[in-house]
Amino acid sequence: MDITDRVALVTGGAKRVGKAIALGLANAGARVFIHYNSSVGPAEETLAEIEKVGGFGAIGSVDLGNPDAAPGLLAMAADALGDVSILVNSASGFATDTFEDLTLEGWQRSHSLTLASPVFLTQAFAGALGSEAEGAVVNITDVRTTSPYLKHFSYVIAKGGIDTFTRAAARALAPRIRVNAVALGVILPPPGEDAAYVEALAAELPLRRAGGTDPVVDAALHLIRNDFVTGEIVRVDGGGHLT
Repeated sequence: MDITDRVALVTGGAKRVGKAIALGLANAGARVFIHYNSSVGPAEETLAEIEKVGGFGAIGSVDLGNPDAAPGLLAMAADALGDVSILVNSASGFATDTFEDLTLEGWQRSHSLTLASPVFLTQAFAGALGSEAEGAVVNITDVRTTSPYLKHFSYVIAKGGIDTFTRAAARALAPRIRVNAVALGVILPPPGEDAAYVEALAAELPLRRAGGTDPVVDAALHLIRNDFVTGEIVRVDGGGHLT
């Protein structure tokens, strides 16, 4: 798939990994719709960065904690920039809970944002895409779905659902739409942590360093461009899965 002049929707595109992917798509020639929930300032800054280098984009706010709002986000992006043919499901929570203190409310909140909204947004994306058009979906997941966190229980279960959804949707939507995922390892400090925290984690990896966002962007763009790859989950984790 040639990214040039395509419209891409990036959920959670105002900050962190979502922002990096939004900028990467813009640098590759896409028109990028940056979704945010409440981070209007960072969303405006990301859009300004895109426009500064001659790119095109728009921003819009939807609370994806309510999966019913997902189709409306797709319509918002299409109204602003045209028909969407690239979807990046990056928005996610990172709730702190354990199996012992898990609550139904926390479980539902985590799964609504991290799993249900990507599913129903992808459904709306597939329904809106023209019958002759090709599309690409990239989901952002976590390498720890195979060696789960103990203190982010509902989050890691939801991301495990994203892994299964990636494979199931790749079968359901082929051949017109390809669905892949990027599984993140030690990329950035988690919210509330500093560089020292991520450096300590990175020291345990075979590659002995944190990834930063550039390798994630490279992986996402590759999955979008490569027309013969679907249902894949690419680990970007510095070899962490080997330990």
